[in-house]
Amino acid sequence: MPPDRPLVVFDGDCGFCRFWVSRWRYRTDDRVEYLPSNAPGIAERLPGLQLDRLARAVHLIEPDGRVSAGAEAVFRLLAYSGSRIPLVLYTHLPVFASISDAAYELVANHRGIFTKLTRLLIGRSPEPPRYALTAWLFLRLVGFVYLAAFWSLAVQARGILGEGGILPIRLTMDGARAYVAAIHLGVERFRLLPTLFWWSTSDQFLIGSCVTGVVLACLLILGIAPVPILAALWIDYLSLSVAGREFLSYQWDALLLETGFLAMLIAPLVVRERRAALVEPPRLARWLLLWLLFRLMVGSGAIKLASGDPMWSQWTALSVHFETQPLPTPLGWSAQQLPRSMTSVLTAAAIAIELLAPFLILTPRRSRRLGFGLLAGMQLVIALTGNYAFFNLLTISLCLFLLDDDALRRVVGSCRVAAKPPPGRVRRMVLIAAAIVIVPVSCVRFAASFRWLPPASGLVTPVADLIGPFRSVNTYGLFAVMTPTRPEIIVEGSDDGVTWLAYEFEYKPGDVRRRPSWVAPHQPRLDWQMWFAALEGHEQSAWYRSFCVRLLEGSPDVLALLAKNPFSSHPPRYVRGSLYQYRMTDLATRRATGAWWTRELLGEYSPPISLKSGP
Repeated sequence: MPPDRPLVVFDGDCGFCRFWVSRWRYRTDDRVEYLPSNAPGIAERLPGLQLDRLARAVHLIEPDGRVSAGAEAVFRLLAYSGSRIPLVLYTHLPVFASISDAAYELVANHRGIFTKLTRLLIGRSPEPPRYALTAWLFLRLVGFVYLAAFWSLAVQARGILGEGGILPIRLTMDGARAYVAAIHLGVERFRLLPTLFWWSTSDQFLIGSCVTGVVLACLLILGIAPVPILAALWIDYLSLSVAGREFLSYQWDALLLETGFLAMLIAPLVVRERRAALVEPPRLARWLLLWLLFRLMVGSGAIKLASGDPMWSQWTALSVHFETQPLPTPLGWSAQQLPRSMTSVLTAAAIAIELLAPFLILTPRRSRRLGFGLLAGMQLVIALTGNYAFFNLLTISLCLFLLDDDALRRVVGSCRVAAKPPPGRVRRMVLIAAAIVIVPVSCVRFAASFRWLPPASGLVTPVADLIGPFRSVNTYGLFAVMTPTRPEIIVEGSDDGVTWLAYEFEYKPGDVRRRPSWVAPHQPRLDWQMWFAALEGHEQSAWYRSFCVRLLEGSPDVLALLAKNPFSSHPPRYVRGSLYQYRMTDLATRRATGAWWTRELLGEYSPPISLKSGP
């Protein structure tokens, strides 16, 4: 007589079989019955099965009378736990079936070896990995990143985007309104330019947006209403990013928007008992975050080699990187002193980690932990040697999903995981819809970034164009081409056009005796833009001329972004930019002179400008 529910019969004397049966129990719960081959009375219960065959392969007996063994039995069993793809492949692809049967036979004949391999990669516990604690910690780290981003922007928003700032939001939105009126655009304007600054461009609204983000980030850290809070944070930061133009167009701004959007999918709809009972996140949402991590890391590694820059292909990039990066730290100065042979090894290691470590996402739990150590460790080294705002912390938060709860309990402590609730119908539909949009669009953009596909190809292009303004499906790749030298702009003012006095920035190199600073996760966005301006020329940096005009006007909001104003009593009559070549000193020079940098005048960066006419 067939059983009332699926019945798995396995070799009860085999430790390897007992381990995997225990693991399958967690996935199938009580929907499947498991029976060892050495159980009393099994011959009477299953008279049609040969007991010697049960020791060679696992058998599955289903309520309809179907009996399967080996790889087919395993795939049919997994289908009862919700994983139907392996069974579909086994049933419809003969090549896949042949490979699966051969692999099963290989494992069955060498169980001792595969038992040791299982313990090495998975561990001794058969319990499947859970990610409730991982998701809990991830959401708090995202909250800290949002807090750092909004706080950093709040203290410099007036000088950058305010009415008396470098790129006033009012001018940006006035131009947008004129364009909308010219082409008679209605509600579509909110998709093309998704920002709350359509309603107001006042300084009060600007600062209020930043302060609101700070408050919301604190609520997210406390775990209060995570889904609506994350939605509000995403809308707020998107509004500022759109209106902030060049000053909020960095890759970590895009990464925060994409991560923040996906965090809405992984956050629990209801916070139960705070940390006392954590809820397992949806599997699909977790894999979307891992796909983001994969694209971020592999994209960053591949673009370095695809760019054709010989400094990457010849492993010499880090011999200049620590010196020429935008805002080095004191440890960055120390790293610049390393011998060329060591920086070549570090360059090769960095590319290897970015290209290979992300593939550990697809491996069992213990090798995933190795992937976390490699990726998070590299981010820590980057953070110690350079100031990259909140990028490193945000990337490490994505790496957390390479760790399951078992790994985190040793650091965070024990916790109780609530029973995994089945996702509601609406949420399941939202997750599937998000995956249907995100995965194809991100794949096409990822391939197009390396010219594997043309930028506009296939049916995905209209969807990509539709969601593009929301900046939440992006491509990444830092430092594709290295800057072998470090030009620096020294902005100077003068009352008579003869004697020039230099403005001093808070963090970018200026005074050669000033030590490099630790500033991350705060990002001094003007200092960063000055690094790009030195590489581009003042004609390509429209904001730079506006900055000089604000200095001539003596704008207090802009001057607050600087460390030293040599014209404290009145604005200068002229402002110009001089271009210098900066080099880090060696240890002997620093000990002898106290200088961290040496510099050489290259010439004029921007000619003197003035708001006044006449002598």
